[in-house]
Amino acid sequence: MKRSVAFAAALLAGLTSIGSIPGTAVADGGGPGYHDDRKGGDYHHGDEGAVFVQTNKAEGNTIKVYDRDEDGRLTRAGEYETGGLGGFTIGAPLDALASQGSLTYHRGLLFAVNAGSNTVTVFRVEGTKLHKLQVVWSGGLLPVSVAARGDLVYVLNAGGEGSVQGFELHKGRLSRIEDANRSLGLHNGNPPAFGTAPAQVKIDPDSEFVLVSTKGANVMFSYEIGRDGELSRNPVISDAGNTPFGFTFDTEDSLLVTESGANAVSRFELEDDGALDQIGPSVPNGQQAPCWIQRAGDYFFVANAGSSTISSYRVDDDGKLELVKAVAVDTGGGSIDMTTSDGFLYVQNATAGNVQGYEVGEDGSLKLVTTVEGLPKFADGIGMEGIAAS
Repeated sequence: MKRSVAFAAALLAGLTSIGSIPGTAVADGGGPGYHDDRKGGDYHHGDEGAVFVQTNKAEGNTIKVYDRDEDGRLTRAGEYETGGLGGFTIGAPLDALASQGSLTYHRGLLFAVNAGSNTVTVFRVEGTKLHKLQVVWSGGLLPVSVAARGDLVYVLNAGGEGSVQGFELHKGRLSRIEDANRSLGLHNGNPPAFGTAPAQVKIDPDSEFVLVSTKGANVMFSYEIGRDGELSRNPVISDAGNTPFGFTFDTEDSLLVTESGANAVSRFELEDDGALDQIGPSVPNGQQAPCWIQRAGDYFFVANAGSSTISSYRVDDDGKLELVKAVAVDTGGGSIDMTTSDGFLYVQNATAGNVQGYEVGEDGSLKLVTTVEGLPKFADGIGMEGIAAS
């Protein structure tokens, strides 16, 4: 289904107002769900792990690490410098990077964007300890999202024209793939405005396409992946609703996309040529600014930044997307990014400066089991963003 919808000027109406934009300079570059690799979580509890939170501090980005016990409770375990700077998009209401996937866990490695210095840091994860392996140039300006599958990693850069850069992963280190840098042609500044910055990059489950969601353009880009990880010269561009933001796959060839401008979620079929065709109508949730989406078991949870709530969805046996609960829980703190692990959902609350952990019930209900405080609150246009779990 092809649609052309003007960018909603009142996208995040009702959000807290922001102050002045931070003065930290952004360098000009150069130099250095379901089919996620770890699945989307299930109803089994009993394993221990870790939760990683990116502070995105302008004066020096860090990763805070929390030990997760078998009941989902978090305990502070350390903080590690990334070797880069945090960053921001202009006019962000409470999520500085305006993206999903700025901190990504993959096969014992953690990838963190340093938006303010145009780099990506690679850590090796050993329980709750991080070992910095590499800081590498992102291939563009203001990196905001990282996708990893197998030995391929792609970074989404939001600044300027916007771009995707591909890397080969070998023994914990990233090497640029020569023919895998593609401009999105967005004609933004650097930093870009919140509403026009691209939001997420992801590799489809069959590793055939790299997909990128945009907001102001209301489209998604699909780049075909070549044998050596190179990207097709020209993407397939598909209408993806009103302000597409976060997305995740529910099967190998279908995905759920949040529509921030329509306060809804839509389901799309990924065709053999990379085009997206909408499956059924968009499903609204009556909340404000649904942006991030994560799968846990049979349910998909959506963080509504403007309402500080989490909504729950599911896809029924006939492939129909349905709203389970408009308000599965009220977080009360500016809900942004989320991660799942072993049947627990962890929510990053930007204005409250905390992370909440919820146990996911078999009926999709959420039970609060842990809260960690003391994280950087969103203020003056910048704050924490990025969360992942092992």
